[in-house]
Amino acid sequence: MGADTFPTAFLFLVAGCILPLLPRGLPRAALLIAVPVIAAGQVLAVPAGGHLESELFGFTLQLMRVDALSRVFALIFCIAAFLGNLYAWHVRDPVQQTAALLYAGSAIGAVFAGDLVTLFIYWEGTALASVFLIWARRTPGAFHTGMRYLAIQIGSGVLLLAGVILLHRETQSIAFDRMTLGSLATWLIFIAFGIKCAFPLLHNWLQDSYPAATVTGTVILSAFTTKLAVYSLARGFPGTEILIYIGTLMTIFPIFFAEIENDLRRVLAYSLNNQLGFMVVGIGIGTEMALNGTVSHAFAHILYKALLFMSVGAVLFRTGTSKASELGGLYRTMPLTALCCVIGAASISAFPLFSGFVTKSLILHEVEVAHMTVIWLGLVFASAGVLSHSGIKVPYFAFFAHDSGRRPAEAPPHMLLAMGLTAFLCVFIGVHPGPLYELLPYPVHYDAYTVPHVVGQLELLLFAMLAFCVLMRTGIHPPEVRAVNLDFDWTYRRFIPSILTRVLDAAAGASDVATGWLRSRGRSFADHLYHSRGPENLLGRSWPTGSMALFIVGVLVWVLIITFLSGL
Repeated sequence: MGADTFPTAFLFLVAGCILPLLPRGLPRAALLIAVPVIAAGQVLAVPAGGHLESELFGFTLQLMRVDALSRVFALIFCIAAFLGNLYAWHVRDPVQQTAALLYAGSAIGAVFAGDLVTLFIYWEGTALASVFLIWARRTPGAFHTGMRYLAIQIGSGVLLLAGVILLHRETQSIAFDRMTLGSLATWLIFIAFGIKCAFPLLHNWLQDSYPAATVTGTVILSAFTTKLAVYSLARGFPGTEILIYIGTLMTIFPIFFAEIENDLRRVLAYSLNNQLGFMVVGIGIGTEMALNGTVSHAFAHILYKALLFMSVGAVLFRTGTSKASELGGLYRTMPLTALCCVIGAASISAFPLFSGFVTKSLILHEVEVAHMTVIWLGLVFASAGVLSHSGIKVPYFAFFAHDSGRRPAEAPPHMLLAMGLTAFLCVFIGVHPGPLYELLPYPVHYDAYTVPHVVGQLELLLFAMLAFCVLMRTGIHPPEVRAVNLDFDWTYRRFIPSILTRVLDAAAGASDVATGWLRSRGRSFADHLYHSRGPENLLGRSWPTGSMALFIVGVLVWVLIITFLSGL
């Protein structure tokens, strides 16, 4: 089997099966690093077209559909797997190591899937593999969080499977191509994609699960699941107008929760939701340039979001906490980690010369060209908001705020190397976007570094920074306090359990009343039977012999009379 026919995903899946058999230490760590590098080489080398078709239960499955869209996502997934595994070089837990390989392999397999059945198989593979990165923390909270995460992810797969079955019944096809909302089948597939993409009201699994994973598991989780959903929407529903409004809402609502959140990893989870909204808007617009913006922003987002999670993870690794209220002043002993965090913050805030600036602007430009004024204003507001809660809040409270008195050691060398490589890519893409633009599905005719665009972006960012400073100086900015903040998950964590508790209490009370009534009625009926049929009733008590003979004679006379009368 040649390099152009062997599925890239199988490299990861086979390595995941082999890894537990290898000796602990260097052999396993080397395998984790080597596989993504080999896979990336294959992704760049494999020719475009369909490869490796297989028959399964009468369906023709296409395991490798290679085009510009699938290639760029597969490539960034390989890069993310390499950087994540390098960051986790110190981990000797075979559960996490195996899960990381299987998770990345499943995501890449889904990206290359040419049909919906193959997509479903890998879709569920990502859910089953990724949950072990949460359970690997081995705490009761992580176990319960993993169960909630698994239930939601498997539920997404069930909806996808139901949609595929209905779509096949309608069209006799399982091809994974562009679809139009208009039937139950396509709506089910759309919702399945939306769950993984963390649509509003379907998003809380993200903020619940990612911060609950291990230090290294969160970095790996941030790269694959949601971006797989973005790819699926870009492949299946480009130009679907409802996505414009869904994406705009996604960019705005996380800002307020991120501002009041104390756990910095949850802040980053909310900002991840915010950035996904920009990508969803680009898919909804559906033009070639908007889709280029979505793909390039997903590429850049995987890198700078991983960098932010790495830096906060390094802090958690050294201090044992990621709470803003317990951190501050760490730049004194963790200067390189602080620098990497600032680069990630500048990238997510779309500062000129950083990756977010040259990718997000493609989407904003298309919104402006389409004269969607309200949508444009919403995205600009969201851009200012992300600077506040991720561009400023995360590095400020972790490294530069009040001195917490903590003096942890700098991050381990392999973590610094992973963060350094990621930071380099964030800056390189921002300074030289051409190589990334060449990977995009459509030709790019856009220059981000025009004077009006640079000046306008700097004005927005400086205004947002001024607003943050004013809020901090006046004490209006929400203080960093130890608290548990809930948004829509309040419905299934508090509201629904309280309703169920009341219903169950009412049912238990009604059951007690009904049981008491039945017990009393049963007791009354038993007493009645005892008095009417028991040994003390008229027929059951002892009678003299003469009385019994007289009674029998009476009965006999009565029978004779009836017999005589009936014969007349």
